[in-house]
Amino acid sequence: MSTPGRRTRGTERGAVGTTSVERLRVLYVAEIVGKPGILCVKSLLADLRRELGASLVVANGDGATGGFGIGRSHAAQLHKLGVDVLTSGECIYYKKDMASSIGSLPYVLRAANYPHGNPGRGWLVTEAAGLKVAVVSVLGISGFTKTHLGNPFHLLPRLVEKLKEEAAAVIVDFHACTTAEKGSLFHLLDGKVSAVIGSHAKVASADERILAGGTAVITDAGRTGSSLSVGGLEPEIEIRKLLTQVHERSSPAWQGLELQGVILDIAADGRAVYIERVRRGCAEVVPNDGDGGRQEDSE
Repeated sequence: MSTPGRRTRGTERGAVGTTSVERLRVLYVAEIVGKPGILCVKSLLADLRRELGASLVVANGDGATGGFGIGRSHAAQLHKLGVDVLTSGECIYYKKDMASSIGSLPYVLRAANYPHGNPGRGWLVTEAAGLKVAVVSVLGISGFTKTHLGNPFHLLPRLVEKLKEEAAAVIVDFHACTTAEKGSLFHLLDGKVSAVIGSHAKVASADERILAGGTAVITDAGRTGSSLSVGGLEPEIEIRKLLTQVHERSSPAWQGLELQGVILDIAADGRAVYIERVRRGCAEVVPNDGDGGRQEDSE
């Protein structure tokens, strides 16, 4: 678990070491998958935030409702549980009540590279521990068959330049399919942003590091929900769909519940000084609501 003052493992040449400089500590909660993931947040987040001394909590909620998308009530619940900013991905408009109400939920972000005029916002600027921080959600362009958004490699350099006029730190959640696309964006934005956190794969990668320009990166932060599953979903159903090629509704799994993510320290000048993965088991008993707590809200 993270220890203040320790240099991150795998820190690249030229990265800033942790000294006595004042820092902002950010906890990023990896993609929340279904009610099991929400239960992990409910059970663990408050204590974990206090233990780690995190001043800002960012979480990806793209699978919070049934594993695909996030409904308004689940977004509000996660915000009340201590998530300051909710990022998303290709499923942000899957739930009708979110598509119609995202404009009134300032803490929920859709990808910034959706067409101009789409409901919602792609970034926000907030203040934590006396530091102005911009959080940006952006979607990749490779591998998504239902979304074809603007090129983030064109958008982000211009957007970051604009955001840095207002915020010292910039954190980017890059929801993308391929490691090559994520890695390319890491190096494009090195020295320009505080951190680029990869999401969507829902499998934690062991490559957290700080690049030469002071940007913390990780290919994928993992998932919050079942660790003994297929991306947080029941394995039997996912196997059956591959064997039969017949569509079947996926269901979030409840085995081996964990909250996963990363902890970041950002210096006053916006450079990352620390990054490490976080992984906490959830011992909370699954609620018995007549179906073992497994029925998902469709929203």
